[in-house]
Amino acid sequence: MSDNTKPPADRVRAPLSRVLGKNQQVQDRVEQAGDDLSTVNAELKEHVEEGAHPEIDGALKQSEAIETEVQDVAQELVLVNAALAAEVAERQDLEERLSVSQANERDAIHASLHDDATGLPTLALFNDRLRGAIAQATRHDWRLAVLFIDLDDFKVINDTHGHDVGDLVLRTTAKRLQSAVRSSDSVSRRSGDEFLLLMLEAKDDDSVVAVAEKILSKLEEPLEIEGAMLHVRASIGIALYPTDGKSAPALLKAADSAMYAAKRRKSRWALCSRPPVT
Repeated sequence: MSDNTKPPADRVRAPLSRVLGKNQQVQDRVEQAGDDLSTVNAELKEHVEEGAHPEIDGALKQSEAIETEVQDVAQELVLVNAALAAEVAERQDLEERLSVSQANERDAIHASLHDDATGLPTLALFNDRLRGAIAQATRHDWRLAVLFIDLDDFKVINDTHGHDVGDLVLRTTAKRLQSAVRSSDSVSRRSGDEFLLLMLEAKDDDSVVAVAEKILSKLEEPLEIEGAMLHVRASIGIALYPTDGKSAPALLKAADSAMYAAKRRKSRWALCSRPPVT
């Protein structure tokens, strides 16, 4: 892998490694010079005790030369350590900026796939999950259920109490939907006052209807907002895989049709009566 194709963190580590290697080399030189100086000084001390002046003069000159080298090496070590400190600081700065950039990217991706008002997955994310669930259901011969949930007369709430109250109703609806289903199921806000639920491994029609009735009861619990007592009702259309559709668009369309049938009949919920889609 060339330097240009390495991840940013690797490109930072490479020069840092070179600086560290040079620092070690300088330290080795200082240590060796110190050892040499120690040897010379020991020899100098021995000759001082014996009174051998010619040897003392030579040893002193050699000691001075070594001392100079030690000083030079020590200065070089200071410069290398300064470079190392700068390299470390640059690396830390780069890693911090990378961390912030990655966090911003994750936040941007999350925001693009989740509804601002409720925090629920958007239709795009729901469709992606539904396609994945259909693939798994096909492989394992599972049944799935898609529930299309529409709040009845939500426009009246907006017109009477204002959009801020309407947004609170939507957020409360989202929380109630999530509390009424399993953690493995997916709740999404389709648009406006419309929500979707993907039920995995739906056992049979009765079990799906039981979930729909549980949702309706949960949504119909009185809701007090800013002193106003609101009663939210909903209609639910139910489509089953593979009976009512074998693709994400087909299932959504079938659930939508069933929801409108429930509204017309004022039956609160309806199972799709469409023939199987091939």
